[in-house]
Amino acid sequence: MTALRVLDAGALTLVQDLGRPGLAALGVSASGAFDRTAHRLANRLVGNDEGAVALEHLLGGLRVALPAGTWFAVTGAWGTLSLTDAAGVTRAVEPHTAVRAATDAELHLGPIARGLRATVAVRGGIAVPAQLGSCARDTLAGVGPAPLAADDVLPLGPAPATPVPPADLVPVDPPTDGVVELAVRPGPRHDWFGPAAWHLLLTEEWRASARSDRTGVRFEGPVLARTPERADVELASEGMLRGSIQVSPDGAPTVLGPDHPVTGGYPVIAVVVDASLDLLAQLRPGQPVRLRLATGRR
Repeated sequence: MTALRVLDAGALTLVQDLGRPGLAALGVSASGAFDRTAHRLANRLVGNDEGAVALEHLLGGLRVALPAGTWFAVTGAWGTLSLTDAAGVTRAVEPHTAVRAATDAELHLGPIARGLRATVAVRGGIAVPAQLGSCARDTLAGVGPAPLAADDVLPLGPAPATPVPPADLVPVDPPTDGVVELAVRPGPRHDWFGPAAWHLLLTEEWRASARSDRTGVRFEGPVLARTPERADVELASEGMLRGSIQVSPDGAPTVLGPDHPVTGGYPVIAVVVDASLDLLAQLRPGQPVRLRLATGRR
């Protein structure tokens, strides 16, 4: 059996694919890769199907033992990458590049300097059992493979028929460390908030909170006050979707992430459009964020 071995999982490393959509009626969110663009790109670089199972790693520190001949690619967040071969020789590895380990080797993801989450894909994908039709780890529901730990062994699937693309470098800019702009549309409960709150939402420079995770990304900034007639009203629990911006009783907005609860009782003032959702995966604590009203269909 060809397999990877985890030497050090770092702060958090999860097994992810593109999720299990369509099960909200059963109380199960879609979950899946937080940065779907990075996940798809990493798989394309090594010739996999875009939805093949890969690793999602937070903050840096991951060390993985690779068998000889393994093709891999690291996308998403940027940091120092290195590969140490069987002779102990270490070389730097470029992100967003298909790389082949000629011998048994150790891949090391150093501290992440830009962004927050890196995706590691290997040719053939990670071959772990699916739960409810997906191998994605849902951190809220506890569905899918457990977070990785040292000495975990991850079997690899067979190499796909598609060859590794000859263009081994895709020009991709690193995640910005400046202001991130997210496009939004009015939510189903935007009328619970007055014009002043809506103005603040779209003009204030918010900050990503350190209390954020895959369940939701919380923003720090001014209080978004409800209209007087809604101030003490309890909202019946209703369906939620990824990108919904809930406003908690303290007036703070939180954007629901891939592992969001399928129902919620806080009013949704706005919804982040699908085209902006992957940007949330790379927001670092304290990073500035601006929201703008979306135009067009996406």
